[in-house]
Amino acid sequence: MNYEISGKLIYKEETQHISDRFQKREFVIEVENEKNPQWNDFVKVQLIQDRCDLLENIALNENIKVYFNIRGRKWENKGQVTYFTNLEGWRIEKLQQQAPESIPVPEYRVEDIPPLPDADDLPF
Repeated sequence: MNYEISGKLIYKEETQHISDRFQKREFVIEVENEKNPQWNDFVKVQLIQDRCDLLENIALNENIKVYFNIRGRKWENKGQVTYFTNLEGWRIEKLQQQAPESIPVPEYRVEDIPPLPDADDLPF
C-alpha cells in the first residue's frame, strides 16, 4: 500500500553502505500538529538502494511530501523474536513555500480625499 506524508525536513543522514549489495539512508520530517505545535510528530523514513539519492537536492528545513510504503519484518535471534516496521520512501517532492496572505492596499487618488472645511472647529 502507498502512503504519503508532508512535513519539514529536519534531519538527514549520510548514506550507509551496509554491504556490497545494500545501502540505506534515513531522514526525519517534522509533521505539524494543527491543534497544538507542541505536539508535532517527528517521523523517520528510510530510503534504500538507488533511492538514497532522492535527498541530494533537498536542504534542511524545506517542506516536502514523502511517498512511502510500510514494511514489516520478523527477525529471530537465539530464540528471541523481534518485529521491525519501516517507512520505506520511494518518492520525494518539494512543496512550495506558502507566502503569507497579504491584504490588498486600496489605491487612493487625490480626487477621493474630501476637501477640508473652511473653519477650523476644534473643541479646545
